[in-house]
Amino acid sequence: MSEAMPQAAGKKEAILTVRNLHKIFNSRKKSEVRAVDDVSFTIYKGETFGLVGESGSGKSTTGRTLIKLEDITDGRVIYKGEDITDIHGRNEMLKFRKSMQMIFQDPFASLNPRIPVKKIIGDALRVHGICSTDEEVNRQVYEMMDIVGINRSYANRYPTEFSGGQCQRIGIARALCVKPDFIIADECLSALDVSIQAQIVNLLIQLRQEREMTYLFIAHDLAMVKYISDRIGVMKDGKILELAEADELYNCPLHPYTISLLSASPLTDLQQERKRRRIDYDSSIHRYPKEIKADMYEIGPEHFIYCSEEELPMYKQKYAEQLGKKKETNS
Repeated sequence: MSEAMPQAAGKKEAILTVRNLHKIFNSRKKSEVRAVDDVSFTIYKGETFGLVGESGSGKSTTGRTLIKLEDITDGRVIYKGEDITDIHGRNEMLKFRKSMQMIFQDPFASLNPRIPVKKIIGDALRVHGICSTDEEVNRQVYEMMDIVGINRSYANRYPTEFSGGQCQRIGIARALCVKPDFIIADECLSALDVSIQAQIVNLLIQLRQEREMTYLFIAHDLAMVKYISDRIGVMKDGKILELAEADELYNCPLHPYTISLLSASPLTDLQQERKRRRIDYDSSIHRYPKEIKADMYEIGPEHFIYCSEEELPMYKQKYAEQLGKKKETNS
């Protein structure tokens, strides 16, 4: 990445810094897949960073790489000032896992159906040495169940006895019980119906405010991501194509892929929904040949676009035009 790489503004404290991250599966084979292709971004302490894109865009692989569930092919991930590739050994890994936790996409597959809820949450406390006695473990488990809205009387029940929303709450309790500083929420709403989604999101927001936590929120639901996120990165084919503050991304989208995604997002107003027209994205216009270097460039304050140098003036002009229209509307 060039000097145009997304950087911090002001006195924000970076908790996670990703530099030129690559994750390649089946490298140098015909079946090679560049799941994450030269991705860079920074997440600041106390914020929620949203990562959106269609299925197969590389969002989940990015999250799994950051938490060391997948090995890094190339690049650097700096968490709290330490390169995660330097983390080795059981004790160092436990310390890292305690600080960074993940809420998985499938609430059923991420829980062992043969283990009761009490043990699922309690084992995390034991592994990380947070509790030394069974009484202390039980007290912490019940407190976490209260926080996520699971009745204490269900402590000895198994995951198969719960709904998807309840299982996701159990997954959140397991992640939160070790008091992490950073949580990766990997499409944790996709298996839930709308009413449960709202409950889970409101719970995450509440916990963020109470515990000063930081989130990487991965999803494909643009409306939900806007509601919970401070900044949003739009991802496709392993690359972040646009990155900006949440409101600006929705009010002033610049990259054709972002515009296409927003045009496909359902609207709650039925009259507006009937008038909505889907804008298709032709990905061939951004298949840059080797001789043309594409990179992340800052179009406006903390608003970045992945483009070539030749496209840069065009995007800057679009940004200025949209900014002008916004000022006219507000005046």
